[in-house]
Amino acid sequence: MTASERRTAVLAAAITEFARSGYAGTSTDAIATRAGISQPYLFRLFGTKKDLFVATYELVSDRIIAAMTRAGTGLEGEEAMSAMGEAYAGLLQDPEMLQVQLHGFAAAPGDPDVAATCRRTFEVLWHLVHERTQLPDEEILRFFSMGMMMNVMSAIDLLSVNEHWAQSFCPMPEKITAIRAASQAIKDQRVAELVVTTEVSA
Repeated sequence: MTASERRTAVLAAAITEFARSGYAGTSTDAIATRAGISQPYLFRLFGTKKDLFVATYELVSDRIIAAMTRAGTGLEGEEAMSAMGEAYAGLLQDPEMLQVQLHGFAAAPGDPDVAATCRRTFEVLWHLVHERTQLPDEEILRFFSMGMMMNVMSAIDLLSVNEHWAQSFCPMPEKITAIRAASQAIKDQRVAELVVTTEVSA
């Protein structure tokens, strides 16, 4: 494999490991093992663990930006915003993407470089939504607020709670299906990991 191919393999492995254990809790040895390379070679590719985490977060962010860009192309105003929101809800069906995001937010207060990376993602997304929709700042704020709420709802599997207080957190019924799917994906992953852990222990 070329260095570029190795780098791609390492980032794929890093997404899985960082999603599972976060920035602080993930060892570079675990990432190297999953990628099928030595730990020294991993550091030759990325320099430091923080550099690797930042690159991993940026890769996840690029996927979000690309998906929302495609969804909003050729549309304007509320129609563009709705399409980009639907695209983001679809991305939440990938639990690793969601978890890397959340681990980035968790690491940001203690590391200015991680915080800067998170801010850059928000900056690019804000300009994208503003350019596509030309809507007032207040509307864009509500759009991003709903996106963060969807993150939390998916992470804690809120929509599995069939009670009014829980269901009322999603005021947009058309997004219920996508968010439910994201919640189910997280649940399925946890079950799969538990099965693997049990088999290894046995």
